[in-house]
Amino acid sequence: MIEITLNIIKADVYKEVAKTTSYTGSKMMNDDEAYDRIFTTDEDRQMLERFWTEACNGATEEFKQFILEVSDPTGTDYEVTLELSSSFDKNLKSSIETSLFSYFVNSIISKWNKFANKGESESYATDAEAAMLDVRSKIFFKKKPNRIVPE
Repeated sequence: MIEITLNIIKADVYKEVAKTTSYTGSKMMNDDEAYDRIFTTDEDRQMLERFWTEACNGATEEFKQFILEVSDPTGTDYEVTLELSSSFDKNLKSSIETSLFSYFVNSIISKWNKFANKGESESYATDAEAAMLDVRSKIFFKKKPNRIVPE
């Protein structure tokens, strides 16, 4: 068996959420209040914390059959150590973390948009689901064994 540890930094997720919601709010045509309504600010942090915790719990649910250790969802980062098949391709770890990061960002924005921008909520939920499916497919991927060719 192989152990891998995945780490998602909450501050980086929040920066990406703020960047995305700012961009979305600034690009809304015919809605002068969109930017102020959609852009997440420090004042919104308490609500975002709840969404962060829900995203952590969602990821943990997906990983539960592999978990050796998982961080407290109310902490500063999400860190999970998984025990995977010895056929797991360790080269996929970085790609898994990238997709997991996207899951966190899209999940939080989806929940935020239920309040701030209802029309966009479902598309972000779909993107979050797709990112998690990508994570799962990589975790279950098994590299081909190396065949030893006799001389």
